[in-house]
Amino acid sequence: MKDLPADQRPREKLLGRGPAALADAELLALLLRTGTAGTGVLDLAQQVIDRCGGFAGLLQPESRAALAAIKGLGPAKQAELLAVAEIARRAIEQPLRQRDVFDSPKLVKHYLTLQLDGHSQELFGVMFLDGQHRLIQYEVMFTGTLTQTSVYPREVVRRALLLNAAAVVLAHNHPSGVAEPSRADEYLTQSLASALKLVDVRVLDHIVVGRGQTVSLAERGLL
Repeated sequence: MKDLPADQRPREKLLGRGPAALADAELLALLLRTGTAGTGVLDLAQQVIDRCGGFAGLLQPESRAALAAIKGLGPAKQAELLAVAEIARRAIEQPLRQRDVFDSPKLVKHYLTLQLDGHSQELFGVMFLDGQHRLIQYEVMFTGTLTQTSVYPREVVRRALLLNAAAVVLAHNHPSGVAEPSRADEYLTQSLASALKLVDVRVLDHIVVGRGQTVSLAERGLL
């Protein structure tokens, strides 16, 4: 980066124009600080972004293996990136633990997009909520193939009881990238709502996550 004009170097650019002025690779380069023999820090940063699928990918559990596979990215740099990713995840999660999720529907969708977007397999997750609709815990409960997921209502009911949940938000991804709910999604939602109702747990919503998009079944009037 020493070869760049002073006002184009990431650190000086950030201090002079603010963090929003930096490209993704420039922001990441500030964390990495140095490159490797034959690879500048900006190129190394771009490799991280490409391998992980962007910043959202860094928040996924799979990012650890992706980072370890990048030549020249040692344990110290991997640990720093994973720590920053976890800080970002907790920052998003914190307000959901502190207030009614209905106060922040956009944040709920953003949170679930970060959890589910970009996976090659279909994942089914559940946000377990307390009596004030604050987040107790989010868990991926079932993993399927590219086309289907086997979801067992009794397992969701059992987990809700163990966590003393009063309500849940269901969520799953469509690896195809299209978030439009299928008839099977609608049927599954009704089956889970009926099973959970028997133990006084409400299904508040079912969010389908596609590539950069979400669909709420509650907003569609399907709950």
